[in-house]
Amino acid sequence: MKITFISDTHGKHLELAPMQGDLIIHAGDISNVGKEAGVIAFLDWFQNLNFKHKIFIAGNHDFYFERATDEEIQNLIPKEIIYLNDSGTEIDGIHIWGSPIQPWFHDWAFNRQRGADIKKHWDLIPQQTDILVTHGPPFGILDATMRQQNVGCDDLLEKVKVVAPKIHAFGHIHEAYGIRELEGVKYINASVLNLQYKMTNPPVEVVY
Repeated sequence: MKITFISDTHGKHLELAPMQGDLIIHAGDISNVGKEAGVIAFLDWFQNLNFKHKIFIAGNHDFYFERATDEEIQNLIPKEIIYLNDSGTEIDGIHIWGSPIQPWFHDWAFNRQRGADIKKHWDLIPQQTDILVTHGPPFGILDATMRQQNVGCDDLLEKVKVVAPKIHAFGHIHEAYGIRELEGVKYINASVLNLQYKMTNPPVEVVY
């Protein structure tokens, strides 16, 4: 299966080159300021991509998904798209879990305080997870800011070590884009925009 990972398009999805494959996964920040109009524009584009399966999670810019009711969200998302929010799905035997949560970051959406407040979300991740998608990175892995500060979540890292998914995909820290393999886990920061919000990084393609 050919899987394409993207993240942090921030409303600039139309600047991406044409893509195709079996499954595309977006790791959050589909919009810039989280307004419904921006979300709809993304969903219209996303549902028409040349992929058999399409999955996304929200990110810290995607306020709509934090403020809207479950019913409103379900009515907005086309049936061709799977939205994950501390939830999972299975595609062709691959177990995928997604969460928009990240450690407190200014006053953005889906913020949680480090410690017990955020750990309860990671506790929901099933042991049988092949692909984990979170908006924020684990601590110390593709999470360094331009000032070389590691801002990822240590509790998330500990959970990943226990679950040991084949792939952990995320975004959030644009300048930390890249791939790193550690102890059998392929970590992917799939942020397509750089720190200046310019489209500079290509989608990450993986043959699963």
